Amino acid sequence: MNSHAWAVRVVAAGLLMLAAGPSPAQDATFEVVPGAPEQGGIRLPAGFAATIFHDGVGHARHIAVRDNGDVYVRLRRPNRGGGIAALRDEDGDGTADRIEYFGGHAGTGMAIHDGALYASSNTAIYRWRLPEGGALVPDGPAETVVDGFPKQNSHAPKAFTFDGSGNLYVNVGAPSNACQKQPRTAGSPGMDPCPQLADHAGIWRFDADKTNQIFTDGKRFSTGTRNIVALDWNPLAGALYFVMHGRDQLHQLFPDLYSVEQSAELPAEEFHRAKKDADYGWPYTYWDWQVERRMTAPEYGGDGKTPAQDGYEDPLLAFPGHWAPNDLLFYTAEDRFPSAARGGAFIAFHGSWNRAPMPQAGYQVVFVPFYGAEPTDEWVIFADGFKGVAILAKPSDAEFRPMGLAQGPDGALYIVDSVQGRIWRVIHKG
Repeated sequence: MNSHAWAVRVVAAGLLMLAAGPSPAQDATFEVVPGAPEQGGIRLPAGFAATIFHDGVGHARHIAVRDNGDVYVRLRRPNRGGGIAALRDEDGDGTADRIEYFGGHAGTGMAIHDGALYASSNTAIYRWRLPEGGALVPDGPAETVVDGFPKQNSHAPKAFTFDGSGNLYVNVGAPSNACQKQPRTAGSPGMDPCPQLADHAGIWRFDADKTNQIFTDGKRFSTGTRNIVALDWNPLAGALYFVMHGRDQLHQLFPDLYSVEQSAELPAEEFHRAKKDADYGWPYTYWDWQVERRMTAPEYGGDGKTPAQDGYEDPLLAFPGHWAPNDLLFYTAEDRFPSAARGGAFIAFHGSWNRAPMPQAGYQVVFVPFYGAEPTDEWVIFADGFKGVAILAKPSDAEFRPMGLAQGPDGALYIVDSVQGRIWRVIHKG
């Protein structure tokens, strides 16, 4: 390991779900230790502290923090008449003293760009000019940035991010699990070619500063991505990255080819750099992290052992199946967290339903150290304890589920939970 590499030691206690998974690095400064005390319901590495910024904000999705410290949270369902919660710490004690709701429609995406607050519904991207003076909530109606995204029942949330050149990148998820002729039907073959790829399963690029665009004004940037909720631009590398949700139900749909145990662990949740015109393999392939190879999907003639043809991107890193990556944040602050954090990626794993009847897994925030545009081949669990129990039988039993991530102007890391609407503010005490 080179002199800049992280020394990560993640203990096995409480992390039994990793026993069959790829191991985090064995040597690092971000360390989850046995018996670490809970801080507001979660556990962190030594030297970090978490406080509860606010409890009960609503069914939270993504989160953004303004340069004055105001916090904005996108809600899956409106709360108190608003789809966005705005919070302010007025006395500087690290907790919110004031909360207001606005914006009637709900959704997932939330980000701040060029003095405006952007949010998404399932079919559009909106923005509000951030208020001046002491106001917390924007005044006036939202502007429509892009409308007319395809309506779909599956994977409809529109995660988005911005680059440094005025471009807006938006996920358009696949409207199905695996493009079968009979959706989620045992043994049904896949449609070949898959017609859903025409308007779905990719990243589209728009003008970030132009209003009243429609979906057809956008340009497809990349394809073959089943669903991306974790999407972020790394300004230090000048590149776009995502962590993709893998497909479901290998055993349920093809019980002769995959065991229950294999179906719980496969396919991988894939971490990629997004490249223009690249193909990431959905629905024809999936990534098997256990053999580190792209495989042909069973709907397209695969048997769990047949490698896919060339032409698809390999992931930078791969995580065990059905951890559900729901946000990605590249950390950019200096002198706030240990220096090796700068340029690295935090990933919020929300947990899924598709590991049943095996115990659920995910429910943690992971850190991936980066050097330039590439990660090391090692990762570390940065925050855990969200499940509230050692073994979780079903997602609805989880106490918390990490959903959204944001960086504050002081370098604090904000984590928001989708179950109780708790927001944690994480700092480094060093």
